[in-house]
Amino acid sequence: MGGGFRVLHLVKPFLSFLPEVQSADRKVQFKEKVIYTVIALGIFLVCSQLPLYGIHSTTGADPFYWMRVILASNRGTVMELGITPIVTSGMVMQLLAGSKIIQVDNNVREDRALLNGAQKLLGILIAVGEAVAYVLSGMYGSVSQLGVGNAILIILQLCFAAIIVMCLDELLQKGYGLGSGISLFIATNICESIIWKAFSPTTINTGRGAEFEGAIIALFHLTITRSNKIGALREAFYRQSLPNVTNLLATVLIFLIVIYFQGFRVVLPVRSKNARGQQGSYPIKLFYTSNMPIILQSALVSNLYFISQLLYRRYGGNFLVDMIGTWKESEYSGQSVPVAGLAYLVTAPSSLAEMVSHPFHALFYIVFMLSACALFSKTWIEVSGSSARDVAKQLKEQQMVMPGHRDSNLQKELNRYIPTAAAFGGVCIGALTVLADLMGAIGSGTGILLAVTIIYQYFETFEKEKATELGMFGL
Repeated sequence: MGGGFRVLHLVKPFLSFLPEVQSADRKVQFKEKVIYTVIALGIFLVCSQLPLYGIHSTTGADPFYWMRVILASNRGTVMELGITPIVTSGMVMQLLAGSKIIQVDNNVREDRALLNGAQKLLGILIAVGEAVAYVLSGMYGSVSQLGVGNAILIILQLCFAAIIVMCLDELLQKGYGLGSGISLFIATNICESIIWKAFSPTTINTGRGAEFEGAIIALFHLTITRSNKIGALREAFYRQSLPNVTNLLATVLIFLIVIYFQGFRVVLPVRSKNARGQQGSYPIKLFYTSNMPIILQSALVSNLYFISQLLYRRYGGNFLVDMIGTWKESEYSGQSVPVAGLAYLVTAPSSLAEMVSHPFHALFYIVFMLSACALFSKTWIEVSGSSARDVAKQLKEQQMVMPGHRDSNLQKELNRYIPTAAAFGGVCIGALTVLADLMGAIGSGTGILLAVTIIYQYFETFEKEKATELGMFGL
């Protein structure tokens, strides 16, 4: 028992107070899993539309605008924090366990329970800290306007919603539902955004008269109301500052490309040492680390944006602050956008014309995206327990060997594929994100990559669950 275990033991007194979903004590039928998943999604969507009680105002630029796509959050609602507390606590605990700062033996039930409890406790503490910070920073109006009672009530609402998200995620992961709650909420948030930008009935005045925000509705509206049909089609396909049909077609194209790449994999044959004739396979996908590189890269950039905006508002004009980022409010959306500095360089060019006119910005952005995704992908396999060393250990524990190779060569053989798949897969994800951003795909390249990879994972889970259930009934 090392010192790491003593750190985890500090969580023991809190375990009885932490909310917990009991693991399924029976085989949950496929139909039940679908029902539980739909109910969890319904609760999340209701929370995403339920306004916070007691807030004074949510007008003005949203400092977290850039982060909401990966946080499944919605401004001014009880889902303001989204999945931030649970994702942050999960990543922190994963890094601590993966870097051996906290010693955890996943084969010991008590260790798994303590790690899970530590993650929940940290998530609740993060939710409390963020809720207090949001209220004190004046996001809902100054505390003097809100009053102490309303301020405390807002904090309680945000914390309670964060606990609900934790419970819903745990419900799905403990055998009652399909996949992960976090992934489900992220994909839903992104798909909702894409559908809204395609079919939004909201009208916006851009100086050329009232226009519909939704690209499809705008297409019909412009072709019906304008006498010059060719000009109307050109505007519907290429209009600036609002979603257009080209953006929508680019989104569909990126969806199809990502789905195509999902099928790229190397399948390594394995067999059991004990059970003669028992054959198996270990697939190594091109997207070996799935959507983690883009989530980590997005989190890094979003935090840079947030810090840069805060510094620029207080100390704008300072040389170092301006080097980090210079901001101005967008004419149409009212959101702050970077126009110079590091924050500007790591932001996607808005069009191919901007790439040509600002080649250094375009080159810096492309190099940053590709290298960051590759680096995060390589790092993630080390801290998440999916490196060649960890996979070789798991296969040995399962008494599985690779035909034609000695046991001692298993890690060496896996090392030929896994680090390459992680790095090259990260580069491919970065390249697809760049392509989506440059083509102007709706929902941003990051959002589309996240949505497609998550939906594909759900499709695979769905097929696996269906096949398992059919197998049980001998069909």
